[in-house]
This record gives sequence, C-alpha cells and structure tokens, in this order.
Amino acid sequence: MSFELPLFPLNVVLFPGADLPLHIFEPRYRRMINECYEQQKPFGVVLARPESQSLQEEPYPVGTMAEIETLARLEDGRMNLIARGGQRFRIIGQHRRKPYLTGIVEVYEDLSEPEQTLREQGEKARELFTSYLNILLEVVGKEEVQFDLPEPPGELSHFIAYFLDLENDQKQTLLELDSTVARLKSEIETLRREVPFMRQMLSMSSLYRAGSPDRSKLN
Repeated sequence: MSFELPLFPLNVVLFPGADLPLHIFEPRYRRMINECYEQQKPFGVVLARPESQSLQEEPYPVGTMAEIETLARLEDGRMNLIARGGQRFRIIGQHRRKPYLTGIVEVYEDLSEPEQTLREQGEKARELFTSYLNILLEVVGKEEVQFDLPEPPGELSHFIAYFLDLENDQKQTLLELDSTVARLKSEIETLRREVPFMRQMLSMSSLYRAGSPDRSKLN
C-alpha cells in the first residue's frame, strides 16, 4: 500500500530506532514540520544525492520515517527538534506541488530469514560491536558507562549501522539492504577490520602516555 509522505533530504542517513536532532530554519521546512506536528504525522528523512542542486535535492530511493519526539520553537520562527527513526520506506513517486519535496512511498522491510541464521549472525555482530564500543569508551575515559544493545537481530543491525563510522553512501547501502543477515554480515566484516586496528591504536596511545615524561618535573 502506498501513501504520501513529506520528504526532508539531508546529508545524513537515519536508521530505525535512532534519534536525530534537527535545527529547522528554512521556511519550506518550517512549514513542513509545523504541518507534521499539528497533524501528528511523520516525515521522511532521505539522504540527498551529492550531485543535487540547492532547492532541487534528489533523494536516494530508500529513507526512514521520522516521528517528532520533542519540538522547541524559537522566537524568530526557527525550531529545534528531536525525531526518532521509524519504519523504512521506498520512494515510488515524488512531486513538488508544495514548497518542500513530497514522496509517494511504500513501507520497505527486510525479508523473512531463518531464525537460527539470524541468531548466529546477531551474536557474532554483538560480540564484535561490544568490543568496538568498549575500546571507544576506554579512549574517551568512560569505561564505567553501561550500554544495552537491542536483542532482535534486525534492530541490532540498524543500531550498529547507525553507530559505525562510515561514509554516508556506505550507510545508505546498509539501509537499502532487505536482508538482516546480509546487513549483519557486512557489519561483521567491517568490525573485524576495525576492532584490531582500534586495539592497536589504543595500545600505541597507552605506550606513548606511559613513556611521556612528567612535564611538571621538567620545570
């Protein structure tokens, strides 16, 4: 079933379950957000193609519906809001009858896959991603921070995709996959490269700090 959805082309890829803070200042998007907020309807976040022209942005074909969680209006009409990613959608048509881009879209979901395969790939990704997060927390001196990863493999795959430090086109590729298993396998491959590299960098950083002279004793 297709339906109409206001589209917000941005230089970001929103994943289901992720929060997105936005500062709204353009008149066309002020109107869009006001309409969505008053009607309690979502808008669609889509990655704008890099060759897009200003005011004529061309989106990638798959995006994520965004629900407005909080909205703060400023005196000059600008707005700050936090939107949360919901279901993905595929654009099957679009028009510009309003000041902002509007899409005719349909819900886009992952295919059904064997539970055992999902569970196995999910556990591999969870183990690697936990190591990845622990190293990051150690780097910033926040080892005491606790985190809870989503249990369902699909939700976990979107959480990892959102968090990984990837280029937007790589994130868009993960968003467009219609296979949870394929998304997890791609993330596992990335994490298997990143985790050893991060461990090496952390070890080198620790050795450097240990070998650095106490500057207070040099003065």
